[in-house]
Amino acid sequence: MELVPGNSLITATPEDGRALAVLMARHTVRAIQPDVDVLRDGRPDYAENVDGLTSAAQVVAIEFATIAAANNYWR
Repeated sequence: MELVPGNSLITATPEDGRALAVLMARHTVRAIQPDVDVLRDGRPDYAENVDGLTSAAQVVAIEFATIAAANNYWR
């Protein structure tokens, strides 16, 4: 599994950077828990859990901040 797709954090636009951040967060979860059945079985437990969803959003935000910095904030 490629944790940094294309082995680069460089993107053309902030929108592309955000999409990359989401993809990287998803790849991180799959790397931590590679058993798809376990992930699916646990989904009902966190799908409606505000704390779990907030934590997931924080992971994406951290990934996006890293990508934005790598792209010199698209300046």
